[in-house]
Amino acid sequence: MPPRSSSKPPRSAARETTITVTVPTPLRDCTRGAAELAFSAKNLRDVLGELARRFPKLHTSICDETGALRRHINLFVNSDHMRERDGLDTTLEPGDVVMIMTAVSGG
Repeated sequence: MPPRSSSKPPRSAARETTITVTVPTPLRDCTRGAAELAFSAKNLRDVLGELARRFPKLHTSICDETGALRRHINLFVNSDHMRERDGLDTTLEPGDVVMIMTAVSGG
């Protein structure tokens, strides 16, 4: 009898997967009004690279000239802050939601 075929493709560290990026209202002018973006990325670093390529104004708004996240920007994968995972090397799974959040301050 032949081995059973799995419906899931084998996991690979190099694979890319479709994820959703949610964009906060103050930054939607950088995405032509889009609240959500969908594309393939294997980790958060790839997300930033794809944003730089597709939406350079958004990338400039959330990253400094070195490519690091600005201090007032937070990235979450589903409900976990990237600091609680592997930072920009956090691996993404199919269907993950990456939330861009801006810090709120006032006085």
